[in-house]
Amino acid sequence: MQLRWTILFVAIVPLLFASLGVAWMVNQRSRTLAELHLQAVEPVLLAVRKAELQRHVNLARSAIAHLVRDGVPLPQAQPEALSILQRLEFGHDGGFFVFDFEGRQLVQPRRSQPLPPFTEDGADTDFPLQQLLQQARSGGGYVEYGWLRPSTGRVERKVAYVEPITGWEWVMGTGVFLDETAQARRRVEEATAEAVADTLGRVGAIAILGLLLAVASSVLVSWADQEKADAKLRAMAGQVVVGQEAERARVARELHDSVCQWLVSVKFTFESLLERARRAGTDPGLADGLQQGVGQLRAVLGEVRRISHDLRPALLDDLGLSRALQQLAEEWSARSGVPAVVDCAAADDVPETQATALYRVAQEALGNIERHAAARGIELRLTRPAGGVRLTITDDGVGFDVPAVLMSPRDGLGLTHMRERVQTLRGRFSIESSSRGTQVEAWFPRKAFD
Repeated sequence: MQLRWTILFVAIVPLLFASLGVAWMVNQRSRTLAELHLQAVEPVLLAVRKAELQRHVNLARSAIAHLVRDGVPLPQAQPEALSILQRLEFGHDGGFFVFDFEGRQLVQPRRSQPLPPFTEDGADTDFPLQQLLQQARSGGGYVEYGWLRPSTGRVERKVAYVEPITGWEWVMGTGVFLDETAQARRRVEEATAEAVADTLGRVGAIAILGLLLAVASSVLVSWADQEKADAKLRAMAGQVVVGQEAERARVARELHDSVCQWLVSVKFTFESLLERARRAGTDPGLADGLQQGVGQLRAVLGEVRRISHDLRPALLDDLGLSRALQQLAEEWSARSGVPAVVDCAAADDVPETQATALYRVAQEALGNIERHAAARGIELRLTRPAGGVRLTITDDGVGFDVPAVLMSPRDGLGLTHMRERVQTLRGRFSIESSSRGTQVEAWFPRKAFD
């Protein structure tokens, strides 16, 4: 038993550690792949947004190109251009801004917060105006910075594209918040979490299945080993019973053929001496003593014959189980004075071992009824259901507490012997008792004869 549990432990513990290791590796690998995916996707999204900004600025430049290109006087062209750019919008928060090279804001997007005051070193503002001016003076380009988003009220990451308006000393541009990148990151993280949870669930299910299979295999192995052990025990117990019965038969034969013959011879001698003493009439006391000795010898001879009969009834060997049970019940009824109803089916084909076990059960049960039951009548029935053999002994006595008697080391010894004798030979034994009586049943199915 300890070895089986050790094998089960050795099988389960590595499986648990392997499952935990797989789960940990899946979790770490999934997060690494998600991060690599984001690192690959974010530059693409940023490039798309930057290209979109450049297209918007190109469209805005096209909207005022006629004012810059056609030589319209600046006092007339610039206010009209500012008015056009002020009205242009795209998306929910998109708009254009314009400021001159001195840092003065000329156009502010409608939904954007005002620019803080401009200083040459930019020390009193977080807005990257210096970077935008430098990028515009160098021909235009992109600048990333953090800015307050009007629709959410939070500072978020933003990218702007600026271009100079040649000849006007203006900088025109627009910017967008990079929320798509954050949304993509959230979607990837959520999808990764779901995939990891699903994978961990599958790994857990496989681990549980593996544990169940390991336990089931251990149980099956244990059950198979137990069955083999039980079969061996039954075979050994059967051999013990056969050996006991063989020894009983040998002792019975010795008592009948040897001891009984010697006792009969001694009895004849004493009877002969008694007859001679009576004829001589010399000493009446001697005749009485011899008469008493002859009576005791007869009693001893009857007891020896009874013991020999109990050890191995000759009827069981000579006439078979059914007739032996009938004879046993008739002798018991004559001795106890309790009527017995006997119904025994033919049982000539019952193997000797099972037949002997049933006979012993009947002996023990009838003895218990005689000693304890105070019964007014009994029934002894031997039936043959489905090729097997069933012995049922029922009385109408006072009954007893079956569990309590079985637990008693002295009172329950006979019941224990009956049950073990039947179960050892692959039979079934049961006993039911109440205040209305007791029923003892011993049954050997057909497969017990194989």
